[in-house]
This record gives sequence, structure tokens and C-alpha cells, in this order.
Amino acid sequence: MKLLGNLSRGINPIQKRLLYRSCTLLIALYSFQLWFYNRAPMSYHMKALNKMQRRAAIWILGAFKTSPLEGIEVLAGLIPVKSHLQKIAKRSQIHPFKLPKNHILNNLLDDSPHQFNSHNMGSLTYRQKVPAKGHLIDSKFKSYGIFPSFFPLNPEFAPGQRIIDNFSDRFSFNLANKKEKEKNNHRTQELDEMVLRNSSIPNTALVITDASIKKDIATSIAHIHLANRPLIKTVHHASFVMSSEVELFAIRCGINQACSLNNVSKIVVVTDSIHIAKKIFNLGSHPFQIHSAAILNNLWKFFIANDPNSIEFWECPSKLKWKLHHEVDKDSKSFVVTPSFPSKTS
Repeated sequence: MKLLGNLSRGINPIQKRLLYRSCTLLIALYSFQLWFYNRAPMSYHMKALNKMQRRAAIWILGAFKTSPLEGIEVLAGLIPVKSHLQKIAKRSQIHPFKLPKNHILNNLLDDSPHQFNSHNMGSLTYRQKVPAKGHLIDSKFKSYGIFPSFFPLNPEFAPGQRIIDNFSDRFSFNLANKKEKEKNNHRTQELDEMVLRNSSIPNTALVITDASIKKDIATSIAHIHLANRPLIKTVHHASFVMSSEVELFAIRCGINQACSLNNVSKIVVVTDSIHIAKKIFNLGSHPFQIHSAAILNNLWKFFIANDPNSIEFWECPSKLKWKLHHEVDKDSKSFVVTPSFPSKTS
């Protein structure tokens, strides 16, 4: 690599970094699953890889040979080798669960003992499982935290059967103007008028949702009001999930409860994450497709039940502290859930 450039001539540091990340590092980490797994001796491999990355960082920056590794890694924009290995190892451990059920790897990872198949984990005794180690063993342990969240052939997203193709006039979004601070009072007035207007209609369900994350424990809450009085309250907890998924799940629970009510012809959803609500009608693939598909399934049945049925999404920023949404916001943050395992607070 030294022939390609130095401080005075050759390729620039950005090109050097791109060359190292796209070529050298991929070759060096080829088949890393054979030696990078739980309880494996990795000191020799890590020492060689850290030495390689140190030389690459010095070449990229043109720094002194005595420069500390951590500092030049930050300046060169390189992830520490161990952290990079942990990242790609977690991704590779999910790959077996994307394969067909009759694939040989899924047969090996099967926990259920089979009478005529002794080549699976289910046939091992407890004493045999304890010393067992390897990449597939780590993949099996990771599988307990994996839930199916994406299905590319979901009928809710098929052309001709989508909500936006058949009921494009049944849903709408009412956004808040965040650029002008003077609009806060105007937004509060709009929300109050919306509640007064819909409270006089007995067939309108008002769904107010919010979520919060504290000590890696997420809380999603939805309040459902009917005829200007609280009717249903849903509370769910989850651990180690993204805030976007929690917000979408809160919307999902609220819409599900509102659709199950009798004689409801209009649903009004008030949320502080309107960009998450828009993912419901997003035709592209995203990590929370399972929630979008469930919401679309409920809305499809809701729209077919009666022609005038519709749904509205209203944005209410948390800093606005609008009365009804502020109550839900305080409710979501008031829960103190103790995790059943050690966790870190970020």
C-alpha cells in the first residue's frame, strides 16, 4: 500500500481509508467465524489484526510510528477491530434464520430431539452442551431474541390490495408547523377545536399514544377516548428495542382497540411521532413491517365495514404539553420497571 501514496504524493487519505475498508479488511477477516466465537482463544488473531490496523492508520494519516493506536484510529475514522468483529458476527448469526425451514443449518440448530436424526442440538445431553462452542452455538443462543419482522411477500403490500390503492381518501395527516415558535398556541387551539368537534360525534374514537425508554425498558401507552370520556388504556413493556418501534407499536395497539369498538366510524390518532405514523403507509421495506402490516389489516377491515369510515393522524409535539397528550406522556414516564437481568443506562 505504501506504493500508492505518502504525504507528498499519491492518493489522498479518504481514498486510502476507502481502499483499506473495502479491500484489505475484507480479506483479513475472511472466514472469521472459524475463530471468533464465544470462549474461543483469540489473543493471537487480535494481536495480528491490531498490528495490521495500526499500520493502516499510520499510512492513512502519515502519523509517527509511536502514535497510540486508539488516537490514530479515531482520526482515521476506523472502527476498532474487536468492535467491528462483534458487529459483523451478530449480523452473520442471524443469517441461518433467513434460510428455509428444511435447510441443513436449521436442522442442526433444532432443539427438539428426533428419534431418527442424531445430528442436531436437541439430541445432545446437558453435559455435552456445556463444552460445545462455535459460531453455530452462538447463533442458536442469539435466536431466542430474534422475532420475524419482515416478510417480502406480505399481501398487505401487494399492488392492487394496498390501502393507498383502494382507500386513498380515507386517511389523512395533519402536521404541526415546527419552524415558527409562535405557532404553538395556534396548534393548541387547533387540537382543542378538533376534540370539541369530534366529542359531539358519538361515533368518533380519539386515540392518544406515546412511548418512553428508561433503563433499556420501553413503555408504550395508548389512551382511547369515546364521546369525550376515557374508555380504554393499553400499556406494554419491552426491553432492548428502538424508540421508533415502540412508538409504532403504541399506535398499533391504539388503532386495534379503536377498530374493535362497535359503531365507530372515525378514528383520530394523536401522536408526537407523525413520521413514524407515516411508515404505516410506506410501501418500501423497513424493520417494523410487521407492525405496519397488522395496522393495515385492521384498517382494511375497518374501511370495508362501512363506506364513511376514515382515520386521521394529528401531530402533537411533546414540548407543546397539550393536556390530553401530556397526561399520556407523564403516564409513560411514570412506570418504573425493574429489568430481570443487568442492563446499562445510556
